[in-house]
Amino acid sequence: MKKRILVVGAGHVGLYTALRLSKKLHSWEAEVMVVDPQPHMTYQPFLPEASAGNISPRHAVVPLRRALRNCTIVAGEVTRVEHDRKTATVQPIIGPAREITYDHIVVAPGSVSRTLPIPGLRERGIGFKTIGEAIYLRNHVLDRLDVAAATTDPVTRRNALTFVFVGGGYAGIEALAEMEDMARDALKYYPELSAEDMRWVLVEATLRVLPEVDRDMGAYTVQQLLKRKMDIRLDTRLESCVDGVVKLSDGDSFQADTIVWTAGVKPSPVLDQTDLPREERRRVTCLPTLQVVDGDRVLDGAWSAGDCAAVPDLTGPPGAFCSPSAQHAVRQAVRMADNIRAVIRGRLPKNYKHKHVGSVASLGLHKGVAQVYGIKLTGLPAWAMHRAYHLGRIPSLNRKVRVLVDWVLAFFLRREVVALGQLHDPREEFVEATPRITPRS
Repeated sequence: MKKRILVVGAGHVGLYTALRLSKKLHSWEAEVMVVDPQPHMTYQPFLPEASAGNISPRHAVVPLRRALRNCTIVAGEVTRVEHDRKTATVQPIIGPAREITYDHIVVAPGSVSRTLPIPGLRERGIGFKTIGEAIYLRNHVLDRLDVAAATTDPVTRRNALTFVFVGGGYAGIEALAEMEDMARDALKYYPELSAEDMRWVLVEATLRVLPEVDRDMGAYTVQQLLKRKMDIRLDTRLESCVDGVVKLSDGDSFQADTIVWTAGVKPSPVLDQTDLPREERRRVTCLPTLQVVDGDRVLDGAWSAGDCAAVPDLTGPPGAFCSPSAQHAVRQAVRMADNIRAVIRGRLPKNYKHKHVGSVASLGLHKGVAQVYGIKLTGLPAWAMHRAYHLGRIPSLNRKVRVLVDWVLAFFLRREVVALGQLHDPREEFVEATPRITPRS
């Protein structure tokens, strides 16, 4: 009998799992259905480059209907999962909710920004997890340069040119470095401004950055950022940013028009609407086979992986779990797809086991840091490795070619540094031009 495999979420895990299942299973064996509110998968490692203008934002996303032609795509959000009934409730973009039954479910909604109850953060902060946030940040930074160049008020200029990034992990470091690199490049067209006018602040609650690599590589990264006149605040927390007034735990206080939050992630709130077992960090509990487990009981037909799953790391010490990285997510997706195929065909699933090979990070154009298989690289070689690795990882030949073309063109042509702020409120001008209609009494 034909099985239905429901994939909740189309991030790294969801897309790669669905893609492999659609290739490895016959159409008469299973139907693969993917539910996600977005029509694309975002390749998050490319968000800093897309935000900095090194590649087109459209090339950092993978259209689901193009990549998953043999799958059923449902544009909507899963609002409830009742695994006891093997039923999920889906709210389409428009229209009434619908129930979808399944034989196997892949729970992979990913993660969201892990925010804290900091006064002013909700009103003034911006995250850096989606392509929309990346585009907004690029336009906002360039708009602040225009504001600073046009004003004669020193306070307005100082506030506009102060950029605060909270969180010293890969997302924060790459976003900070790429945006500073872009802004410095853009200053060539602003004779009213100089690099010394800008203030770039990194706020990190621990005593180091890039915890995924050795301390000496983290120290090297800090040294490189300091050479670029950035303000690095380690062992410091953001305590308030009401009305843009940044107050830090070290006692410092200053005004900033830009506050970017990259201080970690937490499992998607979609999991709160499921009856699946979860551990203390609210991740779905899994076996090394990526099957969902409730104590000693394996839940038939339930699978999970990626940021939202607590997957035992068989290469680490007892009790260790796989880190929430794209490196694990992609490999877990492959193993999970193969395990689902094995179960459907009456075979036993295999354990997921992968030793973290290392990490690569861009620190701006031609600058980077890498630690792979114990080999440590910095500068241009690390930057080249970063690009080569992610070019090989982004799904589909179409996207690989487009990204490569973007890089080649950027080598010969100058970076585009124009803000398209109207994208964020495109109807404003039309509304202003349209006369109001006074209701008749």
